[in-house]
Amino acid sequence: MNVSEAVAARKSIRRFMDQPVSTDLLKDLLTKSARAPSGGNLQPWRIFTITAETMPKFLEHIGGSEFQKAPEYPIYPAELKSPYRDSRFKVGEDMYALLGIPREDKGARLANLAKNYEFFGAPVGFFCCVDRCMGPPQWSDLGMFLQSFMLLAEEAGLSTCAQEAWAARSEAVKAFLNYDDELMLFCGMAIGYKDEREPVNTLVSDREPLENWAQFV
Repeated sequence: MNVSEAVAARKSIRRFMDQPVSTDLLKDLLTKSARAPSGGNLQPWRIFTITAETMPKFLEHIGGSEFQKAPEYPIYPAELKSPYRDSRFKVGEDMYALLGIPREDKGARLANLAKNYEFFGAPVGFFCCVDRCMGPPQWSDLGMFLQSFMLLAEEAGLSTCAQEAWAARSEAVKAFLNYDDELMLFCGMAIGYKDEREPVNTLVSDREPLENWAQFV
């Protein structure tokens, strides 16, 4: 698989098989991902992996914890304008259409949202944290690291789902992992082998045409 193929194949997977993922493979992918660029070579990512052995205990912990009042950072701007709002709305409606959940069924939609906090059934996952002293440039470095990991995972036959939703459970995650107070949770990542039978995994989100967001001067 070349880079173009990996970019085209990568998408957010929301149902996984219980097929185990090798810890050695995860270590190899993380090591390779650390070649991602970062300003001044700060390498600001801090990764905490939930292995298959730890996952049941972690899920039990999360299921018994309460939601915090607010995420540690705003996942979306408070006043999300068009066209960004339109893109977010459409991908949500496309996903729920594949799941067969109508807009008026709020209970079913909330139940599906809660699957984020089960890593969508993935056998392993990780959390990406950043030191609180870091600023927006270093947060962009996290994105490059995460994209590198997702493309390398695709090459290795694994699927992923980056999950900012975990920012709403950061207190519970920290209580389990016991990392230092100076670290802030940015996102989680579900990792595993996708369930090909699940309709939600056929979702391919739209992309704006080039002329809408790029200019050649």
